[in-house]
Amino acid sequence: MTATDFLNNRAIQSFIDSAIKEDVGNGDQSAIASISPDTAATAKLHIKENGIIAGMVLAEKIFQKIDSSLIFDRYVNDGDDVAEDDIAFQIRGCARSILAAERLVLNCMQRMSGIATKTRYLSEMLKGSNARLLDTRKTTPNFRLAEKWAVKIGGGKNHRFGLYDMIMLKDNHIDFAGGIAKAITATQKYLSETGYVLKIEIETRNLKEVEEVLDIGGVDIIMLDNMMPSEMREAVRMIAGRYITEASGGITEQNIREVAECGIDFISVGALTHSFKSLDLSLKATIA
Repeated sequence: MTATDFLNNRAIQSFIDSAIKEDVGNGDQSAIASISPDTAATAKLHIKENGIIAGMVLAEKIFQKIDSSLIFDRYVNDGDDVAEDDIAFQIRGCARSILAAERLVLNCMQRMSGIATKTRYLSEMLKGSNARLLDTRKTTPNFRLAEKWAVKIGGGKNHRFGLYDMIMLKDNHIDFAGGIAKAITATQKYLSETGYVLKIEIETRNLKEVEEVLDIGGVDIIMLDNMMPSEMREAVRMIAGRYITEASGGITEQNIREVAECGIDFISVGALTHSFKSLDLSLKATIA
């Protein structure tokens, strides 16, 4: 189960450039209008609740993009446990530059830390089982890179990044193609003709569909969608390790352990990136 290597420097810098263009535009007019360009300041990132910190690397890159002369002192690393009243980092330099980057850094880090915290919490519930936690494409438009990065920091595993780096034949694809056999056959033909090397995952909604997939083969991963634990256990028995298995649909903290104990390889949870609580952080600045 792998996703495209989206965490490359080019992609990260592109994300930062786009975010700065959106927020800063042609300059932080409030700071430019009111603060002398030679005013120096120091700011510290204060942790206001317990959780997992995420976005430290990104924050430093944002500050450096705004002003390469800023000095970033890191006190914790991505993935570390943090507690209320901890200081995550200190940034020193031009006051105008610090203020220009402040909201973008906080927006990223609060959301990323919330996702990492939720991911770590659910991952801990899987300990002792063979199941691994997966994210989904249920992300914020134009913020997917940061959200999936946060899942990795929290100890989860990234599913496909987008529609282009893996084939997932879901219920609509299967229905529109004319059934499971036709969907798989058409997909194999397409990959053969184009030369694309992509893994194939197929969604199954009941044991009959699992049996259909097993009869035709030609896939890498079988998704068990919205099945009861009893059905999942039987599906895992039928599949017998021939294919990777993924449980999806209706996974909550109340049932995730029961699902894991069905023998599933992966459990995908959309809530990691669409129903998290941002971690409370604040950046407090003083004149240097």
